[in-house]
Amino acid sequence: MERNIDRATLTGFLTAHAAGENVSFHMPGHKGRRLFDEAGMGPVLDRLADMDITEIEGADNLFEAESVIRSVMDRYKALYRAKESFLLVGGSSAGILAAIMTAVPRGGKMIIASNCHKSAVNGMLLAGAVPHYVSPALLPEAPISGPVTPEAIERAVREVPEAKAVYLTSPNYYGIMSDIPAIAEIAHRAGMALIVDQAHGAHLTLMGDPYDACAGGADAVIMSTHKTLASFTQTAVACLYGDRIDADRFAECLQMIESSSPSYILMASLDLNAALLEERGEALAAAWREELARFYAAAEAIEGLKVLRHPMHDLTKINMDMSALGLTGLDLSAALRDYGIFTELEVGTISMGMTGIGNRREDYDRLLAALADIAEQQMRRGAGPLPKEEGTASPLLYEHRNVTAIPESREKVHWTEAAGRISAMAVIPYPPGIPLLVPGEVMDEEALAYAASLRAAGVKVIGIDAQRFVFAGKK
Repeated sequence: MERNIDRATLTGFLTAHAAGENVSFHMPGHKGRRLFDEAGMGPVLDRLADMDITEIEGADNLFEAESVIRSVMDRYKALYRAKESFLLVGGSSAGILAAIMTAVPRGGKMIIASNCHKSAVNGMLLAGAVPHYVSPALLPEAPISGPVTPEAIERAVREVPEAKAVYLTSPNYYGIMSDIPAIAEIAHRAGMALIVDQAHGAHLTLMGDPYDACAGGADAVIMSTHKTLASFTQTAVACLYGDRIDADRFAECLQMIESSSPSYILMASLDLNAALLEERGEALAAAWREELARFYAAAEAIEGLKVLRHPMHDLTKINMDMSALGLTGLDLSAALRDYGIFTELEVGTISMGMTGIGNRREDYDRLLAALADIAEQQMRRGAGPLPKEEGTASPLLYEHRNVTAIPESREKVHWTEAAGRISAMAVIPYPPGIPLLVPGEVMDEEALAYAASLRAAGVKVIGIDAQRFVFAGKK
């Protein structure tokens, strides 16, 4: 007998959402069952509960892989042309932690982009690494960060020649990439390893992108296959190239971080994803590119809508701006939800839709129709452009981090009393997961006010609670 599901429970919410005719422009990249059914993988999904096992005879072991799990690792090694590959069931975060712990000795320095994900900050804390921050410039056309330039890395290498590694996020959450081949050459010339958080770019190799870190000379590339490809949420792959990152030490660090009982369901989804890429990857990538080209061309005809284009932009991230018609990014995302369309995140005037390997033409068509309808409604209301201050860049994108030593003791203080004190905990709007303040950073009044305003608007901000208290070093 089928059980009635209480909608107030997590299972109830998920059941109701799955039953709706919703369109996903958020992660994960498979976008639901349809892709697996098309590939003949539906029967596997029907037996997932029966596949939830432990390391029984024949099931291999993630941390000493020699048979069936090793075969999946080898398939990713071939797909990404790596020297070694590792399956990650703790997301890209696990690979990022392990890469930093492997590349940077305790007390050693590393050059790191200031728009790094929170996992990189955690990796530095675990490794005892000392950061030297390099900041990407803001894009003039949108309140998001642009590429980290080779020139900025060149300057950092001269300033900190003793650094052991360079760490970048490329593409960033909004799809803006850095020139990885040029930066790899600079890092290697200085005797440094290059670690690339390519969590949002597991598809770049498939797409043949010129800024793909796997083909661009990086030493460690960590990719969330769940974000844009077809594995399940929390799965990722780490690929190592060359000899600058020791594979045995990397594996050892992973064992310190990941669960000793890794999910076989998650690992099975990595297996399914590998099979999908091997059998249908080229055709799926071609269709993906074609649908994106159609979308961007059609979006240009919608009056009042601006869709970001940039020379170093991964177009699978659709950054939509309707501020000319009075809508913030939050407003636009909320309006799209009324059409059953769920986007990934918002910042300033931008609502970002994350496409994936599982999106189909009807998804893009529904998005275009909804955008056209929203624009028409705004024009009928006589909506004018947003006031300029509502579209400015947020303190999320500071071009400098004023970092000192991390406090040894801390206390909880209200944000209005914290300015000028040292942050004892990262303050992180999530998504996107880029720290507004990192541990050891002097807390700026504008940044604190921004964090408090996000909290008040209902945005999740790790490190500042519902009463707007933060942790600061004791006076």
